[in-house]
Amino acid sequence: MKNTGKLASLLLAMVMLLAMSAPALAEESYSITIENGAEGHIYEAYQIFRGVLSDGVLSDVEWGDSVANAGALADGASVAERLDASYAGSDGLSLGDLLAMIELGSPVADSGTTADPYVISGLAAGYYLVKDQEGTLEGRDDAYTEYIIRVVEDVTAKPKSGATEVEKKVRDVNDSDGKGATDWQDAADHDVGDSVSFRLKATLAGNVSAYEGYEVAFHDALSAGLTYNGDAKAYIDGKQTDGFTVSAAAADGGGTALTVSCEDVKALGAVNNSVITVEYTATLNERAVVGAEGNPNDVWLEYSNNPYLSTETGRTPKDTVIVFTYKTVVSKVAKNPAYDSGDEASEPYIPLAGAAFSLEKYDGTTEEWAEIAAAVDESGTVFTFTGLDDGLYRLTETEAPKGYNSIAPIEFTVTAQHDILSDDPALTALSGSAANGELSFTADLSAGALSADVLNKAGATLPETGGVGTTMFYAAGGVLVALALAAMLARRRMNRAK
Repeated sequence: MKNTGKLASLLLAMVMLLAMSAPALAEESYSITIENGAEGHIYEAYQIFRGVLSDGVLSDVEWGDSVANAGALADGASVAERLDASYAGSDGLSLGDLLAMIELGSPVADSGTTADPYVISGLAAGYYLVKDQEGTLEGRDDAYTEYIIRVVEDVTAKPKSGATEVEKKVRDVNDSDGKGATDWQDAADHDVGDSVSFRLKATLAGNVSAYEGYEVAFHDALSAGLTYNGDAKAYIDGKQTDGFTVSAAAADGGGTALTVSCEDVKALGAVNNSVITVEYTATLNERAVVGAEGNPNDVWLEYSNNPYLSTETGRTPKDTVIVFTYKTVVSKVAKNPAYDSGDEASEPYIPLAGAAFSLEKYDGTTEEWAEIAAAVDESGTVFTFTGLDDGLYRLTETEAPKGYNSIAPIEFTVTAQHDILSDDPALTALSGSAANGELSFTADLSAGALSADVLNKAGATLPETGGVGTTMFYAAGGVLVALALAAMLARRRMNRAK
């Protein structure tokens, strides 16, 4: 009997315990899954409102656990109603309005350091502010995001993009075809002395309106082969602005560090997704690298990425363009007598000194030839013309070696191919072809060089003494002398006869 009583008491205690725990078991928890598409975020959830959930409806709404100044605020129900109106598509409470009312305390949960997708679990029904943890994105190509999520079930969200993008482009010109500049692209080739056009373009984030001010700074690097012309101009959505500061400083390696910046582009009229462009020119100079290495130039953008902290900025990856230039190497040669005499071990041609050349390029706009280079090396044998673009050229021998005939001017075309749109633009082909004259080019793509031999022929010479030609002259001269003597003797006899 005693055992039966103890068993009954135990059963009664268990029933009471289950009854007491039933409400707790009935209270469900939910999760927020954030599909960002990028790794390295830590998202935090701040409970702004809580309430009683029934059939998808949140009632008895009150300020949540993450609102530090809840006691100083009015009843949260009216605010929740306005939030519901926002979800229904009518005029409601904006995120900015809400954040202006409350003082945030601590988050109730976070996503940890897991990769995308990010999951914040164990959340009670309510309204949550979800945002990036402070200090986690500084200096990165990413931006802080924040948004209100209503949690009455498991929720999946995709944050609005807060990143700003940048690109750099260059224009190409073939002077000989008269067509002018190309569209903006990732690579170009030019003559030394050309003015090269560049464009920097930034597309702002879709949440610029969430910031009190939005900083933008282009950090552009010109290689040593390009001299900045001091003519940068900035535009916001196609309209020129004077609100940017431009500075150019010497950089390591002899290049130029160009910075074009503005502390607050919103003050200049920039809005969500605005496009900011900077255009400038630089002259390709004598330090330009010839060949496939080219003259790379890159840009990266510094921009505001935290709406809560104006001093925190992100930076984009670099975007690179390349300017190529080439050279033509002309070697003066003559036929090798030894080779012509049957010595096959010898070279067919030998270097020939004492020449001079000039090089002209055809201008398709003016339809005229313009001298771009003149070269004479110490021996007068090998001539290098450096810093050439593609196009039509004319090589003229301005001085021929003694004893050799001058060649007629030779017209030839330099043809090059390079990537137009590429993250890593490269020189892909180089060739030369002569329209007249005996000129055949050998291309070295890496060196950006077109090499050719120019053959000179010896001038006409009189035959040597004792040759057949002089014997004939001597014989003819003897006949003439004999005839003259005969005529003279005949005249004397006639005179005596008189």
